Amino acid sequence: MPAAGWVSCVIAALIIAVAGLGLLQVIIHLSKVTKALATLQVGVDHIAGSTAPVTPTVVSVNANLAPVRAWCEGV
Repeated sequence: MPAAGWVSCVIAALIIAVAGLGLLQVIIHLSKVTKALATLQVGVDHIAGSTAPVTPTVVSVNANLAPVRAWCEGV
């Protein structure tokens, strides 16, 4: 094989190696971002649970206070 063929093969190998390293870096960064987003999702789920509507609780309290209300209206 002539020298130009070897040079072409070396250049192609270098291009492929650099592209592979770049893709590996992207994979590593995306892995870190995925972990950060998973942590963030846990926090968001906690906040959503803490700020959930209180309608079931209000209905329960009103049901428990119905006798008091009836007594107050009768007085």
